[in-house]
Amino acid sequence: MNQGIIKEFRDFLLRGDLISLAVAFIMAGAFGAVVAVFTDGIIMAFIAAIFGKPSFDSIGLDIGDGRLAIGSFLTAVVNLVIVAAAVFFFIVKPVQAIKDRQKKEGEVVPDADDIALLKEIRDLLKNRP
Repeated sequence: MNQGIIKEFRDFLLRGDLISLAVAFIMAGAFGAVVAVFTDGIIMAFIAAIFGKPSFDSIGLDIGDGRLAIGSFLTAVVNLVIVAAAVFFFIVKPVQAIKDRQKKEGEVVPDADDIALLKEIRDLLKNRP
């Protein structure tokens, strides 16, 4: 193989975006496993305590020879809402708070003496011939 192609391929693999994407993918898998255990072990246990069954999967509607799996759909919706809430409250909001804090720390607020000095300079510049 041509050495230029190998170098380009290596640069492609080591590019920051690709590595960040790989890390995000791995973390999403691990996070999904945690949320799945939380959903199955805690949320569905509460559902079992209330409704007598650990999931909605048994809810369905028989139509002719087929069956509408309404319960499976409801279970998937509950899982989606739990994952979305976990991502929002444990990732999006904390990152947003950190960014807001960094933005506020980076702002320079002039004090009254600086403002007065700037006004004086402005007035002097206006009166220049």
